[in-house]
Amino acid sequence: MDQALKDLGEYIASAGSDAVAATEIAYGELMITARAESITRLLTFLREDGNCKFEVLVDLCGVDYPEREKRFEVVYNLLSLSHNQRIRVKVPLGEGEPVPSVASVYSTAGWFERETWDLFGIYFSNHPDLRRILTDYGFEGHPLRKDFPLTGFVEPRYDDEQKRVVYEPVKLTQEFRRFDFLSPWEGTKYVLPGDEKAESDEPQ
Repeated sequence: MDQALKDLGEYIASAGSDAVAATEIAYGELMITARAESITRLLTFLREDGNCKFEVLVDLCGVDYPEREKRFEVVYNLLSLSHNQRIRVKVPLGEGEPVPSVASVYSTAGWFERETWDLFGIYFSNHPDLRRILTDYGFEGHPLRKDFPLTGFVEPRYDDEQKRVVYEPVKLTQEFRRFDFLSPWEGTKYVLPGDEKAESDEPQ
């Protein structure tokens, strides 16, 4: 299987040399790193070429790696029903760098790209209708970015006087705390409150 995937990767790399930056086999799957400006042409080739026939876009999502120079990746998971094969195409992107929409190649990409835009803030150029899809209109920020605060910025509540849902700044009832819970593998390095009263097992 690995040899078949390796041969397929070499075939795709040779056919789209200017679009493919790298190929590798990881976890039993062929992964292709592509250049953003050529992604539409590459996916069209993968869908229509007789040796590929990846007719189905199973999923499209974003990934956030804040420590990398190119912080984001757009990941396309493709399925070939004709050849019973799957591949993964990844496009690295810097902060604010757009990637062309592939909704013209796979119609399902339209909603996937809207979700990725909504949650990660990755902009898809030439998208026919790039709007938020999961958060509300007027929502600030992109919740799946690693630097998005865990508490968010606003919280909704129903206002009985206005008879509608309103949004207000988050108000924490207490200062944010980090709890250090005891686990069976590693315990705390300090005495927990109350434990100082327990008898010590160490000889006096």
